[in-house]
Parts: sequence; C-alpha cells; structure tokens
Amino acid sequence: MRLTSHLALMLLSLGVAGYALVVYGLLPLGIGLHPDMRAAFEAQRIGIYAHVFAAVFTLVLGPFQFSTRLRAARPRLHRWMGRTYVLACMIAGAAGLLLAFGATTGPVSTAGFGLLAVLWLFTTTKAWTSAMNRRFDEHRRWMIRSFALTFAAVTLRLYLPLAFFSPWGYDDTYRAISFLCWVPNLLFAEVFVRVRARM
Repeated sequence: MRLTSHLALMLLSLGVAGYALVVYGLLPLGIGLHPDMRAAFEAQRIGIYAHVFAAVFTLVLGPFQFSTRLRAARPRLHRWMGRTYVLACMIAGAAGLLLAFGATTGPVSTAGFGLLAVLWLFTTTKAWTSAMNRRFDEHRRWMIRSFALTFAAVTLRLYLPLAFFSPWGYDDTYRAISFLCWVPNLLFAEVFVRVRARM
C-alpha cells in the first residue's frame, strides 16, 4: 500500500474514531438526530454502545495492521493487535446486525446494514482462520476485505451530509447510503486484491 494512501486511510479512520468517542462518549445519546432515530437509539442503547466502542478499536487498529514495517519489526505486537481487531469486529458486527433490524428507514436499510454486518463478520472470521492456519497470503486478502467493510464507518459519515440536501429526501437517500457506504469499498478491495495477486 502506498504511503500517501495508507496515511489518508489512517487519518480518516482515526478521525472517525475520535468523532465517535466524542459524540457517543461525551454527549447525550442521539443529540442532533432526527427524533425517530433518537428514539431508536434510546431503545437500543446497549447495542449502540457495544457497536460504536468496539468499532472504534477496529478503526484505530486496522490501518496499523497493513504496515509492513511494523509487522516485520514487531510481529508479536502485530499478532496481538490483530486478535484485538478480530474480537472488536465480532462485537461490533454482531451488535450492528441486531441494530440493523431496528433501522428507522425500513427494510431496505435493514438489508443494507444487515448485509454489511454479516459480510464483516464473515470476512474477519476468514482472515482469522487463515492466519491460524498460517496461510498468510490468504490472510492478507481477507484482512483487506474486512477492513474495507470496517471503513464503511468512514464512508457512511462522508455520505451522510448529502442526505440532508438530497432532492430525494433524507429517508430515501439514507436507504441508498445503507448500501453505498460499503458496496463500493468492498468492490474496490476485491479489485485491489485481484490486481495485486497478478503482480
């Protein structure tokens, strides 16, 4: 991964992790949200906090796992960070799947966020099992896919302002975002993995 793209990935991930800590750790839950969404957050408070704070770990640790320098110099640290990343993904993904069923914009959003959660759990599990079986090339490919889905937390927040100004209205735009926040990420990761395999 090129240094500039890795740095951008890291800064965006850390920025959203910091944002989440402030918004969900320091401010009242659901402040500034649509009343329907705030009520949904209040009804699923434990799930929201489990999802958000576990996801913070995935955003903070994920970019560092792609550092070949760190992996070579501190392999034990890389392994422990990887284990923490996987555990955090499992918690955040399971909570995200439960939260998807309470999406306030209906079944389309439930499908979008639900599929994201399922694929996040699946790709992370594949990354973990391939590492345990010492299939490290396969492990890297699945980790790229897993982090592409982790990065949906970033792309979601890049898209969200559009929902407030969209000519299609907030609800319809949010339904589209439930897929747009992760499908392009995963497609890009898949192309990257396949191109890299041919090099």
